[in-house]
Amino acid sequence: MQDTGQYLLDKPIEFLKGVGPQRSEVLKKELGIFTWLDLLQHFPFRYVDKSRIYTIREIIPGTQYIQLNGIIQKVDLIKKGRVKRLTALFADETGTIELVWFKGIQWIAKILKPNQRYTIFGKPTYYNGKLNMAHPELDFDTPENPAGAMPLEPVYPATEKLKSKGLDSRGIMKIMQNLVKQLSPPQLPENLPPWVIEQQHLSPRFEALMNIHFPENEQMLKLAQFRLKFEELFFVQLLLLQQKSLRHKRFKGLRFPEIGDLFNRFYKEQLDFPLTGAQKRVLKEIRKDLNSGKQMNRLLQGDVGSGKTVVALMCMLMAIDNQFQAAIMVPTEILAQQHDQSIREAVQELGLITALLTSSVKGKKRKEILAALMAGEIHLLIGTHALIEEEVRFKNLGIVIIDEQHRFGVAQRARLWKKNIQPPHVLVMTATPIPRTLAMTLYGDLDVSVIDEMPPGRKPVQTVHRTDSSRIRVFGFLKEQIGLGRQVYIVYPLIRESEKLDYKDLLDGYESIVREFPLPQYKVSIVHGKMKSEDKEFEMQRFIRGETHIMVATTVIEVGVNVPNASVMVIESAERFGLSQLHQLRGRVGRGADQSFCILMTGYKLSAEGKQRIRTMVETTDGFEIAEADLRLRGPGDMEGTRQSGLLDLKIADLGKDQQILQLARDIAVKLLEEDPELEQSRHRALKAYLSSKSRHQFNWSRIS
Repeated sequence: MQDTGQYLLDKPIEFLKGVGPQRSEVLKKELGIFTWLDLLQHFPFRYVDKSRIYTIREIIPGTQYIQLNGIIQKVDLIKKGRVKRLTALFADETGTIELVWFKGIQWIAKILKPNQRYTIFGKPTYYNGKLNMAHPELDFDTPENPAGAMPLEPVYPATEKLKSKGLDSRGIMKIMQNLVKQLSPPQLPENLPPWVIEQQHLSPRFEALMNIHFPENEQMLKLAQFRLKFEELFFVQLLLLQQKSLRHKRFKGLRFPEIGDLFNRFYKEQLDFPLTGAQKRVLKEIRKDLNSGKQMNRLLQGDVGSGKTVVALMCMLMAIDNQFQAAIMVPTEILAQQHDQSIREAVQELGLITALLTSSVKGKKRKEILAALMAGEIHLLIGTHALIEEEVRFKNLGIVIIDEQHRFGVAQRARLWKKNIQPPHVLVMTATPIPRTLAMTLYGDLDVSVIDEMPPGRKPVQTVHRTDSSRIRVFGFLKEQIGLGRQVYIVYPLIRESEKLDYKDLLDGYESIVREFPLPQYKVSIVHGKMKSEDKEFEMQRFIRGETHIMVATTVIEVGVNVPNASVMVIESAERFGLSQLHQLRGRVGRGADQSFCILMTGYKLSAEGKQRIRTMVETTDGFEIAEADLRLRGPGDMEGTRQSGLLDLKIADLGKDQQILQLARDIAVKLLEEDPELEQSRHRALKAYLSSKSRHQFNWSRIS
């Protein structure tokens, strides 16, 4: 009796012909392939065009990978000491070429038979004036497998451990062929509604999965790729939008109907500068949320220096005007102290009580803060992870602001919800610009606001690229800036020297800086992640107070140090950093009225990607433009804050390249849920069943709740 339905695809991978116990273990460990369905969803990452058979006569110097069809005339095993090589003379009707193997000789020798016809694939070269081809792919030419039978051959991701078990790309292809031979349309039923398939002219699911592995032609491959990318992104968006809808139903929002005295006095009397149009637009979006009766869960994006903190403070004043408390949580003690100082100065004329709570606040002072918080005497609490501790309780928490949100885990953020009987409104902020496609997928269940306008008068940071040969000139420029009363950051990627990586290391760099900038004229601080927190704090405070001229550091200063007097950021081995991180580091300067500079130091030899990153940094200071470029260059998995998002589970869609497909998928998901929020209509029954089975196996890490 033939297996039907999902049962066949749920079979353990070891029961597929060509796999067995040993290969199954390595497939599980290396690729996470446990079932036949997992294998089916291990997609090729490129295809080799084997639609054309060349003749040996057509080969010219510089010819790339080609396919030939002919016979083996003779085979020789050549030994020179311990070195062996296997050669074969391959001929077609136009000439001959020597094939050579240095590895796998015993196995290859068994399948090479004189006068047998083969199809070979490889890169021809000239050696001692003769044509040869090293380690070609080799196929018997048989009636079942004629030359050119597979015009587009799939190439699968594989690792060294897989290759050691014969599961290189071609090995995986062979077990994939064994799998697809057993499949038929009933085993891969449609999971999209018929109206979506018809409206978007999508390939049937079965046809798409067959053609993604073994495409009949280029056109069928493109149709398969579009169908499967759309399907993947559609379900991501549908799940996120359902979660958002569910949250709105489950959690009624606290209402802040009043725009009261505190907000108005701050806006009219305390603000030293006019709000930008973008800040006003975002405040309107948030104000609408806070009076909607639904719990706000909003992501606020804005470049370094765009004025997110002022917007956050005004949101907190809305809560306090409506007799609620407010809290802001940040990732580092330094940042908490800076927020505490700036917020206290901003609200002191309003008569509000603020408090700072970090792990350093202990004993009597901590008890006093906790008691005042419970009594409702503290209006606004600023703190680090200490805010989520069990003993921290509010009388009536109305809004929580989470700054640099990617530094906090999902579970940590979720614990803030429990600080009130009715969950507070949540505003998460990030100065790491997130490309639109990434935001729609990472934070698709959040509303997103963007401050895309900088305050007037702020001077863009001038960014230049310099190599080691310019170091003396760079040091001279730093001395000029220090002579003008400015301060300097010098950032290194490593703490200790690495034999494998030829990059400047922090300790070596610190010594050379101290030699170049000697006491007593110059004072240098050093900060890195291996230092004790109190030592790090001491050094940072010296720099913040202007007692040292140069801060030599690793990326620990990426977030949380605000020194308006610092005018130069030097980034050593800048090619080691991703674009978003380079942009974050650059954002440490340009905070005062003076012209600021960012100097990207690199070696002479740069990869193509390294050159592109440096060029992007020099040409633009727009964080969103940089984030888009970073996504295109590195992909979502390597970008800041995305590792826990589940994004790496995307099997075929590429958020850097498939923006239009993502937008289309989201638009259709929105339309579908507007018409049928519970998926109760008969035409959505199959979709609901598929979604239910899918959601049982997934956890959406993007959720704030």
